[in-house]
Amino acid sequence: MVRFFFTDTITDTFNSFKMNIIKGERQMKGFIFDLDGTVYLGDKLIEGAAETIQALRDRGDKVLFLTNKPIASRQSYVEKLNALGIAAQLDEVLNSSQLTALYLQKNLKEHENVLVIGEQPIKDELKTHGISFVEDSFNVNYIVLSWDRQFHYNDLNLMHQAVVRGAKVLASNPDLTCPIEGGELPDTGALIAALEASTGKKIDLVLGKPSIMAAQIASEYLQLEPSECFMIGDRLETDIKMGNDAGMQSVLVLTGVATREMATASVSKPDYIFNSIVDVVSL
Repeated sequence: MVRFFFTDTITDTFNSFKMNIIKGERQMKGFIFDLDGTVYLGDKLIEGAAETIQALRDRGDKVLFLTNKPIASRQSYVEKLNALGIAAQLDEVLNSSQLTALYLQKNLKEHENVLVIGEQPIKDELKTHGISFVEDSFNVNYIVLSWDRQFHYNDLNLMHQAVVRGAKVLASNPDLTCPIEGGELPDTGALIAALEASTGKKIDLVLGKPSIMAAQIASEYLQLEPSECFMIGDRLETDIKMGNDAGMQSVLVLTGVATREMATASVSKPDYIFNSIVDVVSL
């Protein structure tokens, strides 16, 4: 059953949180936050986000930021969060680029080649993890397909020919769009759709949300069991699905892509629906 929570004011929410602390009712939990549409929109912090995250930390809970967005480095997310008033360190940020690199680090054989369709941040992350790749070749074993705002027909042809030759396709994330202040931008999912239409084949693996691998690594980062974690995000098909599939408690916030009506109709139903991140302190 989906539970709906609505608070009249931010002050009411934090007063309730303080009363729970006084009563000694809290046990340590892990809170995994999506970023775009959940903590901020574009360069604008969602009202109360900084106070909410600090309140969770103050009561002894653990916080991790997990984003599917591969067009920025993890360090840039740290810098952005700090600039917006949310203290963050590199080991508290996990993104789809790093998840992709970790997968290849574990599975790539010495003689195998990788083709990357994506922007510089994911390429840098792969290099950091010791993954080398070719820039222009049909004869590869893996294709890393990521969000690329300079995507060209030549890129589609490269991937198409490589898939025909047996290459496996690893997508950094499946998001069709990325929420920004005032709208959305086409994301990796749109490029996946083009490749699948061209080849007539589904891609092999998604590394970011909603993959179980992403959930497992997030839990390991927090050193908690999935059942002790909340996944908070604005997308049903990534954030909420991953949380549900992994045995976490899923929380949909209505500040990004999904609406209450979409949640009602979705097969991936959240455990909680909140107006915004502020209400997370009630958990």
